[in-house]
Amino acid sequence: MKDYPDKMTPAQARTFQEDVLNIVAQIPRGRVTTYGIIAAWAGWPSHARMVGRTLRYSPEACALPCHRVVNIAGRTAPGWSAQRELLQREGVAFKANGHVDMLRHLWEPDTEH
Repeated sequence: MKDYPDKMTPAQARTFQEDVLNIVAQIPRGRVTTYGIIAAWAGWPSHARMVGRTLRYSPEACALPCHRVVNIAGRTAPGWSAQRELLQREGVAFKANGHVDMLRHLWEPDTEH
């Protein structure tokens, strides 16, 4: 794992995990957000990769709409072929290059309060 200059304490890591899971739970059907947006909203903008690890290794994430999290370019997770199908069932459009149409479907936590 990358050695971040702003390493988390164990307490901060627990709070980060809770924040990540809370944010993912709020992503509306038919919308997507990015690992980086989630990391920033959780207070650790340089920790986008840690968001992915949190979603992959937290048992609580199984009950959340993790399929609604993509990278900044709108690419789905490598090795998770069902992600695209799940998004398409919700009406998420994909561009010709296979990426989510981020202009139409990007959700940021502060935009829908």
